[in-house]
Amino acid sequence: MADSPSTLLLDTIRTPEDLRRLPEEQLRQLADELRAETIDAVSVTGGHLGAGLGVIELTVAIHAVFDTPRDRLIWDVGHQAYPHKILTGRRERIRTLRQPGGLSGFTRRSESEYDPFGAAHSSTSISAGLGMAAARDLEGGKGHVVAVIGDGAMSAGMAYEAMNNAGALGSRLVVILNDNDMSIAPPVGAMSAYLARLVSGSTYTGLRGWAKHLAKRMPKFVYDKARRTEEYARGFWTGGTMFEELGFYYVGPIDGHNLDHLLPVLKNVRDQAEGPVLVHVVTQKGKGYAPAEASADKYHGVVKFDVVTGAQVKAKANAPAYTRVFGETLIKEARKDDRIVAITAAMPSGTGVDLFEKEFPKRTFDVGIAEQHAVTFAAGMATEGYKPFCAIYSTFLQRAYDQVVHDVAIQKLAVRFPIDRAGLVGADGATHAGAFDVAYLACLPNMVVMAAADEAELVHMVATAAAYDEGPIAFRYPRGEGVGVDMPEFGTPLAIGRGRVLREGTQVALLSLGTRLAECLKAAEDLAALGLSATVADARFAKPLDEDLVLRLAREHAVLLTVEEGSVGGFGSHVLQLLAERGALDRGLKVRPLVLPDHFLDHDKPEAMYARAGLDAAGIVAKVFEALGRDAAALPRRA
Repeated sequence: MADSPSTLLLDTIRTPEDLRRLPEEQLRQLADELRAETIDAVSVTGGHLGAGLGVIELTVAIHAVFDTPRDRLIWDVGHQAYPHKILTGRRERIRTLRQPGGLSGFTRRSESEYDPFGAAHSSTSISAGLGMAAARDLEGGKGHVVAVIGDGAMSAGMAYEAMNNAGALGSRLVVILNDNDMSIAPPVGAMSAYLARLVSGSTYTGLRGWAKHLAKRMPKFVYDKARRTEEYARGFWTGGTMFEELGFYYVGPIDGHNLDHLLPVLKNVRDQAEGPVLVHVVTQKGKGYAPAEASADKYHGVVKFDVVTGAQVKAKANAPAYTRVFGETLIKEARKDDRIVAITAAMPSGTGVDLFEKEFPKRTFDVGIAEQHAVTFAAGMATEGYKPFCAIYSTFLQRAYDQVVHDVAIQKLAVRFPIDRAGLVGADGATHAGAFDVAYLACLPNMVVMAAADEAELVHMVATAAAYDEGPIAFRYPRGEGVGVDMPEFGTPLAIGRGRVLREGTQVALLSLGTRLAECLKAAEDLAALGLSATVADARFAKPLDEDLVLRLAREHAVLLTVEEGSVGGFGSHVLQLLAERGALDRGLKVRPLVLPDHFLDHDKPEAMYARAGLDAAGIVAKVFEALGRDAAALPRRA
């Protein structure tokens, strides 16, 4: 793409320093070429396209006006950072995005000095930016800090906590609100752009400063009245009263695709602003690419696609996706029980709650990017006899841990936690991996924790959660497709704390929790070919443990392996605790827990990641022979 005629200007840009040398009249062409390059790159790799297309002009304008990387630029979440990566020395690698060994799909400190803060979970940018601004002030520095946050991320409480602190601290900080969905702005046009330039410019800010200085000499009640009158008068025209009350100087709204509006406002903010300022920019997600503009989700996340048609290249599904199985099963349970409700934190389609919403719109609650609120909201519904299914990704449930402990577990409230994206998630990498939920949930009193081994088991676990009223219950399942087992029409509630044995053997016991069960069954076949007889069991429950099953396996086998898609401290640790307490380890039993390694795994194909972690059939066999003190590779295979 480097010698393509359509990117002649972009070809001259290696860093933002090059961009800042361009005449302003060429920035429009640069933005058009950057948009074309972003579309072409993501068509090859897949990823988050719509968000990046919505901030093309904004990205160009920020790098043109501010002295990055000396001025700090923080992108909230990072979905929109692909154009930023192209402009900051990573264009040659942009087609490795989210690929093994390639660029991260999010901002990453280790990747570039232009990424001063790593992102992926939303609503962190203002807090991080304020921390950088406070550090700058302590050092007596003069640089700028710019945080770009979307309107969805602004719905999270953390963003308002940071803004409240910023208003009190008074440090120089620029927050750019990228508003592409909420329609919180009045119509954007020439008048609003004019007002934005006016209130951000030196004439207005100078006059405003002089008036404030004069007002401070007056009695306090006069000063307070004057301040409020000025803020509310400006808020009437520009819509910024809420941000003013948090201590921010509000500028906007302005058209985020019009460089003639963006550049002068950002320059004014750079040169005139004192204290925290919020620039309200209105953009269109998927801007400039017709298939994205026409799509309901604006091509938020895509796989590889044809640039001309926009058609995405999706592999044929061999089995239903776990997320769909959850959504469809919950609908069936809700038809039988009108107390069942579904709650999601801004991820209805990602969790399958969108399917439920189509049939039960009044029983569906999307609370926005507010996982803490979602959990306590669910707890409140549970106190009134409802059966809330609070569906949150494993990695995002981490954000609500105090609420899970204090508002749910301690009070023994019957909140159901469907935990999607359990285990490794592939291209989204470490920031989205569901590695810790068993460890952080199974340690809690009153909590029941299940893990589905396949899509049929997930059906039964939804039914189990619907029927369980004695306290909180969680069930985890991975991203992607099931394994292709026969599906039951309806779920049957499982006996709490009871596992199942799928294959009986005599020498080795493989005790699986979750979808590594299929690899355990393959490993048993390989062990049989090498002369070892293996039992394979599905624990189903991390808590309460099936103590009878665990102790029987320990008693009847020489080697016991626990296998799970989670970190140390999870299922295997609970099994070892039980065995130690019951003296089973004193009889010479060889126990080996297989868990994810104690480091964050970079993005790759999930199967490759599990292989590196030793959680595939080959890794399981190797661990058995390691426990036996033998080398599996040196043994002849039995016919």
